[in-house]
Amino acid sequence: MNDTENDHPKFERKKKLLVFVVTYFAESTLEDVLDRIPRSIFDEYACEVLVIDDASKDRSVEIGHAYQTKHPDFRLKVLHNEFNQGYGGNQKLGYTYAIRNGFDIVALLHGDAQYAPEELPRLCQPVKDGAADAVFGSRMMVRGRALEGGMPLYKFVGNRVLTIAQNALLGSSLSEFHSGYRVYDVKALSTLPFHLNSNDFHFDTEVIIQLINAKAIILELPIPTYYGNEISRVNGMKYAKNVMLATLQNVAHRADILYQRRFDVDRSNAHYDLKLGYASSHTFAIESIPSGSKVADIGGGQALLAAQLAEKGCHVRVVDQFPVESTNPNIESSVVDLEDSRLRIDTTDRDHILLLDIIEHLGDPEGFLERLRSGFGHEPKRLVLSTPNIAFIVQRLQLLAGQFNYGKAGILDITHKRLFTIRGIRRMLQDNGYRDIQIRGVPAPFPKVLGNGPLGKLAVSTNLLLIRISMSLFSYQIFLTANSTPDVDFVLRSTEISCSPPVA
Repeated sequence: MNDTENDHPKFERKKKLLVFVVTYFAESTLEDVLDRIPRSIFDEYACEVLVIDDASKDRSVEIGHAYQTKHPDFRLKVLHNEFNQGYGGNQKLGYTYAIRNGFDIVALLHGDAQYAPEELPRLCQPVKDGAADAVFGSRMMVRGRALEGGMPLYKFVGNRVLTIAQNALLGSSLSEFHSGYRVYDVKALSTLPFHLNSNDFHFDTEVIIQLINAKAIILELPIPTYYGNEISRVNGMKYAKNVMLATLQNVAHRADILYQRRFDVDRSNAHYDLKLGYASSHTFAIESIPSGSKVADIGGGQALLAAQLAEKGCHVRVVDQFPVESTNPNIESSVVDLEDSRLRIDTTDRDHILLLDIIEHLGDPEGFLERLRSGFGHEPKRLVLSTPNIAFIVQRLQLLAGQFNYGKAGILDITHKRLFTIRGIRRMLQDNGYRDIQIRGVPAPFPKVLGNGPLGKLAVSTNLLLIRISMSLFSYQIFLTANSTPDVDFVLRSTEISCSPPVA
């Protein structure tokens, strides 16, 4: 049998590697950078070097073209932006080029020679082996190496302070957020909306945030530090401000407070997981239902909360548009369309009714509550309900700034059809015959982002304190309990029956 490309390792296709050199006023360093790129990578990879000059007014492009002529065997392409795109904008061009031309790996080099091209084979290897989606060269992994390499003290301190703060806010553990020496798996990179990122220097931070949100595998390897006579184009204070602003925006995005499209890379339904272990609508609901209760969990989805209640000895009927698969004898399923105007939910054998984060998804919540009430008798049912608070301070500030954007999750979830304030939801329940209404403010789910450690607990505690000052302003969600009353038709029927003369 003859060997084929599919069954013999010697015919394995070489990985396509793009070495992408971002260049801006680099006439004094570009040739040195190109000379120092190890020629071995052209044997190991199907390699191309791409230089994109970002509208420099010096001889950078001429030097690049001259290098092409002088080294015809060196696979090099030199491009020039007619208009300046910025550090981030230039990277967008290079990564898009890598994606559109079918490269497997893209390595980012700087044309100012600040990062050693000799490290390319070592940094590319983990991506080639499938062990990482991104590899960052870190100047901070080896203690003292950055300062020995000439990093100015103020930059070293700023780098460390920013990195520590970002790790705390993002739940990461990187040694450095601010190295520009990076290697990416192109397939992983193609799943990120990097085209939405800034064109400025904090583009690199936004890519890291996207990778973290996507649960990508990030590997750091130590690299030497070199600071020469290159001119720094970075405004340090502006950069630090933008980095922290992007990081905090992502915290708000992951907490479903402020949707950020560029950070929306998580394709799972993690935001529908239970929020337990801290003050939340789910925690409040479990606490409010006594052990042994009979519960109708309307819109209960995958029965995650039902399973928690079943552990308390409750019997739960999950009422949803899809059947629930559960082997727990204390959980049963009822399939209904909550939008159906003919709907009648039988609650005669239930004493608690759960409506957690459901009412805002209905086109006619008033009609739904009327239909639900039609099945109530004189014995009160305990309603447990939660819904987002559209009067939350973040939404108010957005409106003040002229902004109102729906998103994937949170208060302005794009699937929400009705939005409520505390007064609005109270009035609707009163109009539908509910009494003894008790309302609690729910803080934003900070532990989803910050973890349930000291930082997450501090954020929740602060939010709870602010809720005590103004429930309307600082409640992320509205949580309430109320008692049902029967509607007029039931009372009339009951009265007629009780007043009927005895049969002779």
